[in-house]
Amino acid sequence: MDTAASPTDADVAAQAQVDALLQTINHQQQTDGFDPSDPTPLKQLVESFSDKRGMTRLRIAETLGEIGQPAVPMLVEGLRDHANPVVRRACAKTLTLIADPVTIPDLIHAALNDPDTVVKGSSMGALARMGEAAAPELLAILADPTISESLKGHAAWGLAFIGVAAKDKLLEAMQSESVEVRSAVVSAIAKVIQEDPAAGGHDSLINALQDPAMDVRSEAAAALGNLAYTPAVDPLVNLLKHSEAQTRKAAALALMKIGDVRAVDPIQAAMAADSDDALQPIYKLAVTQLERQTAEDDWD
Repeated sequence: MDTAASPTDADVAAQAQVDALLQTINHQQQTDGFDPSDPTPLKQLVESFSDKRGMTRLRIAETLGEIGQPAVPMLVEGLRDHANPVVRRACAKTLTLIADPVTIPDLIHAALNDPDTVVKGSSMGALARMGEAAAPELLAILADPTISESLKGHAAWGLAFIGVAAKDKLLEAMQSESVEVRSAVVSAIAKVIQEDPAAGGHDSLINALQDPAMDVRSEAAAALGNLAYTPAVDPLVNLLKHSEAQTRKAAALALMKIGDVRAVDPIQAAMAADSDDALQPIYKLAVTQLERQTAEDDWD
């Protein structure tokens, strides 16, 4: 038995009005008859985000995205004040399409204060699309001890998404007093390098291996391993003697990923000297993988 609710007569009538509005505005756009200075159709489009049809909401978003900056005030108003979370979500996603930096304060407000988690995430997504202009705000979120870990995770993702465009601000942020900021910045710098190896940033990752915080050191080691950055071999070998087990583990795994045979003897020495039984399998795995890589290279 089909238990899905059928649309009511009121739903059908409302949907017909939305369809007619979209058809009218799309026709006006095609014939250069649309007046973006008239707020009425823009308000109607934003209100139409309450339509229950997902594809229709997408069409509305695309239409507002094409209209661009003139639609921003109505979208911001909907994001901040509309009672329906579906409308607020759609406003945030549409602001992502327009990517106007003037909306950054409103997106930050929504990300920090909206009770709906989807609105928060969508606002963070829109901020990431703003590029370099949003980087300081995202870094501030990471540095704020009162903000939730989940929201900080979104901010760290946003920084990584911005990537090359925020390179200079990321490098500056490596001097932050916040461990969370430095850790997130290491990950973002690694993404910058992946996008554009010529952009630089490798030295910052190597310097981060000496960071006083374990999380930052581990993040830097993992990044250098994933990048297979051969000049990092010697600094990583030095970390095999670090007093913290987690740092030694991160160094061994990074050396394994880089795949340089020079690391075999130092890892074997670390394995023999390390009294932490939990790390022995890590060392053995790293040595095995490096020796296997050497054997495969011999057949090339």
